[in-house]
Amino acid sequence: MRWIHAAGRGLLVLVVILTGYVASGARAAEPAGGGRGPLTVATAGDLTSYLGPLLAGWNRTHPGEKVTLVELPDSADEARAQMITDLRGGDRGRFDVLNIDVAWTSEFAAAGWIRPLPRDRFPLGSFLPPVVDTATYDGRLYAVPYVTNAGLLLYRKDVLAREGLAPPRTWAELERAAKTVAPKYGLDGYAGQFLPYEGLTVNAAEAVYSAGGTILGDEGERVTVNSEAAREGVEFLARGVREGWIPQEALTYKEEESKQAFLDGSLLFLRNWPYAYAAASAAGSPLAGKVGVAPLPGPDGPGASVLGGSNLAVNTHARHPDTAARLIAYLTSEPVQRQVLTRGTLPPVRAALYDDPGLIRRFPYLPTLRESVLTAAPRPKSPRYDQVSLVVQAAVQDAMTGRQTPGDAVRRLARELAAVSRR
Repeated sequence: MRWIHAAGRGLLVLVVILTGYVASGARAAEPAGGGRGPLTVATAGDLTSYLGPLLAGWNRTHPGEKVTLVELPDSADEARAQMITDLRGGDRGRFDVLNIDVAWTSEFAAAGWIRPLPRDRFPLGSFLPPVVDTATYDGRLYAVPYVTNAGLLLYRKDVLAREGLAPPRTWAELERAAKTVAPKYGLDGYAGQFLPYEGLTVNAAEAVYSAGGTILGDEGERVTVNSEAAREGVEFLARGVREGWIPQEALTYKEEESKQAFLDGSLLFLRNWPYAYAAASAAGSPLAGKVGVAPLPGPDGPGASVLGGSNLAVNTHARHPDTAARLIAYLTSEPVQRQVLTRGTLPPVRAALYDDPGLIRRFPYLPTLRESVLTAAPRPKSPRYDQVSLVVQAAVQDAMTGRQTPGDAVRRLARELAAVSRR
């Protein structure tokens, strides 16, 4: 997913800030003791071209604590697989610090691959509260939030303005505009990320959560999805395809394909992450000045988003855990988080940045994003999250393609999740 491999870009920011600290003579106090030395940081593929020079700057100023960045494949699934292979190698592994998808924290912690972290070393009270929950498992902190994210509704504000309509707050309002307004302008109604991959899990969870339902409880030990609310959420997605206001093409969309369809002028509404709004609003975009952003709608008012983003975790067998903790503390400091937003257009975890007037002028979606993050929920927590995600994708895909009714799909999902929890 775009936000996991793009989050690797934020690692570059560390060097920019640290270089500035060193140049000004202001270096953080370094506690005495062991655990200091070189580190290897693993992240899904970083697509930038200036990583080498920035890491060279870090290494020049910290000759005894050099950081080497290992770029894994862009695909989140492939990056996860390579991280797990390394972590299973125990003290023979290469990776000390891992930039992981927020949904992997429970799995990695339950397996004993990442170490618990002391809360008092990190400014958790300065973060947006929901993001901290993505970094905990069994009541302990196993990672530190680095980048957050939440789904938003992008819409053609020029089209809605011509029709005298406000952005939809409910599913009924979205459906009505998608069915009646979109065709008048040669547009399809609504799309998200509906290809069977992690994006479909996210879209399905948002629909279920927006209807007031849940999927798992007790960190994966209890299946809660067999509910009327969950059926209502799945029915919303299935109805869209059945009635045509979700186009068939959307069943093949991931983040980039859905963003491009919106940029090409094919959609009235799009569920995506903030980066898609930034791309659509940028100078040179065919939709510059024509795009609005709102919280995701729900049955009776604003719905619920699923938290995205990445957390920074430390390998249980990290060679130099004190350096790893200091590295993470820098990455989550306010100056670095500001640069994560301004240089990487990635949503920071520091709450104060969402109230900064200068940043809001530059990134006008920040207040909406803050609202969405504060009402968002994590994906289902489970030590077997990869299996949970696969069964959610399969069941919801069958409902959206008409192979099963939404009710049957939810009942099947409950059975299969119960089987996963017993493994």
